[in-house]
Amino acid sequence: MRNPDGLAALPPWCKPDRTRCTVPAPPSARQLASLGSPRENAADARVRAVLGPTNTGKTHLAIERMCGHSSGMMGFPLRLLAREVYDRVRAIKGDKQVALITGEERIEPPDARYFLCTAEAMPRTSGQHAFVALDEAQLGADPERGHIFTDRLLHARGREETMILGSATLEPMVKALIPKAEITSRPRFSTLSHAGICKLSRLPKRSAVVAFSVEQVYAMAEALRRFRGGAAVVMGALSPETRNKQVAMFQSGEVDYIVATDAIGMGLNLDLDHVAFAALSKFDGRRKRRLTPSEMAQIAGRAGRHQRDGTFGTLSGTGKGDGEPLAFTDEEVYAIEEHKFAPLTHLFWRDADPRFDTLDALIADLEARPNHAVLKAAPEAIDMAVLRRLADDDSGRSVRGAGAVRRFWEACSLPDFRSLGVEQHARFVARLWDDLREGYLGADFVAARIAELDRMQGDIDTLQGRIAAIRSWAYICQRPDWVLARDEMAARARAVEAKLSDALHARLTERFVNRRTTLLMKSLGQDASALPVTLEPDGHLTVEGESIGRLEGFRFHVDPSAGVADRRMLLAAGEKALPALLADRADWLLTQGLGELVISGGAIRWQDRALADISFPGQPGAGNFGTPKLALTRDLVLVPEGARAKLEAGLAEWLDKQLEPLEPLRKLAEAARDPEAGSQARALVITLIEARGVISREDAGLEHLPKEMRPYLRKLGVTFGALDIFAAPLLKPAPRRLLHALGLDLRPVQDAMLPVLAEGGWAKGRLPAGYRYAGSQAIRVDLAEKILRAAFDGRAVATAAHPKERNRAFRLDMALAVSVGLEAENARRLLGSAGFRCDRARPLAEGAFGPPAPDRWHWRPRRPGEKDERRPDRRPERDHQRKDQRTDQRPARGKGKSSDARPNRDGAQPPRDGGKRPPRPAQPPTRSPVDTGPARAGGAFDKLADLLKG
Repeated sequence: MRNPDGLAALPPWCKPDRTRCTVPAPPSARQLASLGSPRENAADARVRAVLGPTNTGKTHLAIERMCGHSSGMMGFPLRLLAREVYDRVRAIKGDKQVALITGEERIEPPDARYFLCTAEAMPRTSGQHAFVALDEAQLGADPERGHIFTDRLLHARGREETMILGSATLEPMVKALIPKAEITSRPRFSTLSHAGICKLSRLPKRSAVVAFSVEQVYAMAEALRRFRGGAAVVMGALSPETRNKQVAMFQSGEVDYIVATDAIGMGLNLDLDHVAFAALSKFDGRRKRRLTPSEMAQIAGRAGRHQRDGTFGTLSGTGKGDGEPLAFTDEEVYAIEEHKFAPLTHLFWRDADPRFDTLDALIADLEARPNHAVLKAAPEAIDMAVLRRLADDDSGRSVRGAGAVRRFWEACSLPDFRSLGVEQHARFVARLWDDLREGYLGADFVAARIAELDRMQGDIDTLQGRIAAIRSWAYICQRPDWVLARDEMAARARAVEAKLSDALHARLTERFVNRRTTLLMKSLGQDASALPVTLEPDGHLTVEGESIGRLEGFRFHVDPSAGVADRRMLLAAGEKALPALLADRADWLLTQGLGELVISGGAIRWQDRALADISFPGQPGAGNFGTPKLALTRDLVLVPEGARAKLEAGLAEWLDKQLEPLEPLRKLAEAARDPEAGSQARALVITLIEARGVISREDAGLEHLPKEMRPYLRKLGVTFGALDIFAAPLLKPAPRRLLHALGLDLRPVQDAMLPVLAEGGWAKGRLPAGYRYAGSQAIRVDLAEKILRAAFDGRAVATAAHPKERNRAFRLDMALAVSVGLEAENARRLLGSAGFRCDRARPLAEGAFGPPAPDRWHWRPRRPGEKDERRPDRRPERDHQRKDQRTDQRPARGKGKSSDARPNRDGAQPPRDGGKRPPRPAQPPTRSPVDTGPARAGGAFDKLADLLKG
């Protein structure tokens, strides 16, 4: 914006001379025609140039000086640096007195007296503030932005004090352009030395890796993630908010490494000890060239902070590809270490106050060349290229009048945040100008453009593109005469940029930072007590919120998401902190967690992990059954010795209570050790113990047991059944489950010990312990004994009523068997196993009425030496066929038939006279044949007379 009244404050040799302007000619050439003989300027006498290398405290000094004045303004090369100083000054002066002005953000309280700005947003005023400072003034030699810094160097003045901060190479320029300025040189606080070549895997902590392409930055960050847990990333393409968050992550110590482009060398204050160059060449927009020594020093100088020395060097494996390592020359090393560089010979300049009469006059002023020896015309920047491109287009041809020209130039000055290049950026500016030509941008239109970018999905590159686009709209919304509802739209744009920056920071952190590994690498060198490992309620071990693994019982498992390279470190970290945690866990288990213990697979388990194996040394029948031994598993190897001994004692006490259901088995074990029991009884007891409480009668060896020992064994709970010898208390669910859990009985266990199991209720050939077959079903042996005992009682009643009849037939009520769930046919087969035989009654004849006749039962014990030749799975029809044959052989009562008559093969009686006998009358239909033989388990009854006597 033109300010004729402000021209008096300019240096005399920069003041335009327009008295002789008669034709539209570049005024800047005449403006600087008299350069070389500057006139006196009182403001220059108050200029102080503080020059020196990095880490000399120049910026800190300027902040202190500004806070000592009633008002002040400072210009910075980067928005994030301006924001950093804004936060510092605001902490000193308060929120209401400090303002932040950048192209995309404007925080300006009404009573603000201290202004922190980017160089581009720094007002071109003189004398309005008591103090004015320009940081990194040597950027006046930058081809792209140099003319901005040169203009502020020449024009920005404070009423009381002006400070120019920059490199020592700027000294000749200050002397040439501001002869009366006071020049102060400041030495570096710390020493900067060359450290040579270093491998990336051996890079020291608090190091920065500098690269000059996005691809190389990503490659270095990915490598550091694998070797060192991750790195922060700083690039010029990132938004200031994202860069701030990445820098804050490094400054806070969350990561020990940062990978950056040369943007790191411009005013970023970092706690760096070492700077490693991954490249020494960069593309400057026109060609790829080697960095100058001063550029190298600007970057390397970030190493070392205040009194702490720093080092710089290169990375191995990043050379030219011809086998030659990347390295500094001796001259470059000397220049960087001694801070001796070739002084600047020129600064770039462009008329900052051109005429806006016409586009031609505007372009002529912007292209004008200065006549001063140390000033050169700035190369064509992006704004100038867009102006020239659109001036010849339809957009420029319609621009008429000074106001329109000024507005058109402001639109062309829109920064190319998206780095689209001249053509694409010019098209965007042309569309913007079409909307601005007649007035303002509507709030609805701007809100819609902002909403299109309010999406957090996408990868790093996608988010960077959206951030660049929203920065363009944030810049547009900051313009005072471009957007309706400017404050609201600017706030929306800043909010979206902040959200996108957070999302981009999260993507960068997710990709390039393994926070868990970083935290562990810092802690592994400390004492175990200092390792910040926390045991969460769900069993996860965390280090400052990052999971490193999980405790299952007392066994530590490394997080399965960890890579191969990290597993060893995570395991070491976990084992280092585990002893104290496991001691606490063991104490909790004994005091509060005993209810969670279970016995399974012969071991005491907690959370599906074995804590101690249970064993019964020696033969259980030898008397050792009652003294189980515990052997702690390897899961408890990291538990401290004292806590482990206490845990072992607590587990032994708990196990003793859990074994109470096996008290009958303990009593049997004691009897097996009792010498007064006799060898025969002890042998039976040992056999019963080894069989876990149930043994078939035929395997018991009862023929060797004296009858007088049976009462002794009955007192121990031994039942002498018709088919089985068993300890009834051991047939309850609790002892059966416990025997199975201890591994003492590997047979399947029926949890509820149901009285009867239906057919198919067990695996083939795997009958549960405590059961015996009963036809197609299985019955618990104690209930089978009740049914058999009822049968013997019924037979005894019949025999007592007819003592003279041998093997008297008797009736048997099947209600007991049916009541426990045994089918009638299976009950008959069970009784058959004990020697009972059923004679089925004839069914009623057709047309007859009344109750059917009851079945008749007989019992015949197996004789000594008799073997059961019948197969357990014999078909029932076979027995019934034989029974029918015996029935047909009986003589008909009262018919006078000969008793020696034998039926022929078809069952008919042959006539004596050889004549044909009339056919027999049809017999009433009979029921299907029924098997009343023994159950499938076999096992004939031996010496049942002893049972009846005893």
